[in-house]
Amino acid sequence: MQVSIEDLSSVKKIMHIEVPHDDVARKLNEAYKDLKKTVKIKGFRQGKTPRSVLERHYKKDVNEEITQKLIQESLTEAIQEAGIKPVGMPLLDTPELDEKVAYKYTATVEIAPEIEDLDFKGLQLTKTLYKSSEEEVEAQLKMLQKKVSDKELVTEDRPIKESDFGVIDYTVYKDGQPLAEATPMENYNLKVGEGSIHRDFDEQIVGMKAGENKKVTITFPSDPKSETEPEKSLDFDVTLKEIREEKFHEINDDFAKKFGTYENLDALKDHIRKTLKEGYDKHIEQDLNEQIFQKLLARGDFEVPDSMVNHELDQIIADIEKRLQAYDKTIQDMGMTLEELKDKYWETAEKQVKRHVLLNKIIQQEKLELSDEEMELGYEEMAKAHNQPVQVFKKFYETNLDHLNFFKHALLEKKAINLIIDNSIITEKEPEPGTDTETEET
Repeated sequence: MQVSIEDLSSVKKIMHIEVPHDDVARKLNEAYKDLKKTVKIKGFRQGKTPRSVLERHYKKDVNEEITQKLIQESLTEAIQEAGIKPVGMPLLDTPELDEKVAYKYTATVEIAPEIEDLDFKGLQLTKTLYKSSEEEVEAQLKMLQKKVSDKELVTEDRPIKESDFGVIDYTVYKDGQPLAEATPMENYNLKVGEGSIHRDFDEQIVGMKAGENKKVTITFPSDPKSETEPEKSLDFDVTLKEIREEKFHEINDDFAKKFGTYENLDALKDHIRKTLKEGYDKHIEQDLNEQIFQKLLARGDFEVPDSMVNHELDQIIADIEKRLQAYDKTIQDMGMTLEELKDKYWETAEKQVKRHVLLNKIIQQEKLELSDEEMELGYEEMAKAHNQPVQVFKKFYETNLDHLNFFKHALLEKKAINLIIDNSIITEKEPEPGTDTETEET
C-alpha cells in the first residue's frame, strides 16, 4: 500500500491511498469463490457456476462490497502508520473499482490542533465590580407586580385605550376574500400598544367600544430579500368583545407572600438582592473568562477543524431549540431557517471550540486532576442549580459513563480557569456609569 499526505491546513489533510492490484485481485477472487458456493443460477449446478457468469449477475454488488472492505482496511492502516488522530469522520472520494489496476482513492481527514505549552501566568486582567442597587430591587418588584396584576373587566361605557387589554374576534381578508392561511381567531387577547399582531393594528382599534365591529387595514412591506414580492395589504374584520384594564396589587407584606415562603416584603427584597448578586457575580466571571481567552489567543491564534465546530454548533442549536420549545415555538417562528441560524452562530461555536482547546492544553500541561472533595463540590453545585437532591445527580452520572466524563471535564476546565486567575495580575475597577448588565428576574 502506498500513502502520500497533502496538507491543506494545519488541521486538514488529504491522504492519497493506493491499494496494490494484487490485493484487489485477491479480494475479488475470494468474494467470487464464496459466492459460487451459495448462489444458484439456472443451468449450472451449485458450486459450478463459472466466474464470468457470476460477474454478469453480481459484478456491481461484489465490486461495492470489496470497495468497502478495501477502504475500511487500508484507511485504518494508513491512519495508524501516519500517526494521525482524526476528529470526525473522514471525507472519502472513492472511484469505482477496476479489477485490472490498483485501487486509488483519497480521504480528507481533520485533526485536532496542536498547540505549544501555554504561558498563562502573569496575565493582566481587569475585574469590574458590578453590583446591584436598590433601584434595581425596586425595578424587580415592579416586574413582579406586573406579573400578578389582575385584568378587570371594564363595565363603564368607554372606548379601549393604550395599555388596555382587549378580547377580540377577527378574520383576515385579502382582496375581499378570506385569507386561507390565516385561521379566524376567537377570544384573542392582546394588550393595546404591544403590537402582538401589528403596531398599526393597535392604533386602529383604539377608540372602539365593547361590542363594536370595525375593518382594520394593515400594509405589510415587501420582503427586502425578495426582488419580486410586492408589499401587501390585509383587511381584518375585528369585533371587540371585552375591554379589561390592569390593576396592580400594592407592594407590601401580603404581596410578598404571593411568591413563595416569604414572611414579609423585606424577605422578598433580600431574595431579590441575592439573585441580583448571583447574576452580577456570573457576569464578572464571564467577563474575566473572555479576557483570558482573548489574551491567550493574542499570544498565538490557531485553526480548528470544521468537524469540531459543527459538533459545538449542534449543541448550541439544540439548546436554542430546547428554550424555544419551552415557549411552544420553533426556529421558523423566529423568522429564520436552520441554515441561517447556523451561519449566525458559526463564529460563536468556533470561539467556544478554541476555548476548549486552550483549557484542555492547560489541563494536560499542568496535569490537573480532580480530588474526591472537588467532585463532591461539583455535585453539590449542580444539585443546587437545579434544586434537586445531590444523590439524584450522583446516581445519574455514576450510571452514565459518557455524561460522567463530560461532567468531569467541565470541572477540570473550571479548575484550569481558576488556576489562570490565581496566577494573573488583577486590577479592580468600578463599572462605567450607565453600564448595563443582564440580571435574572426573580
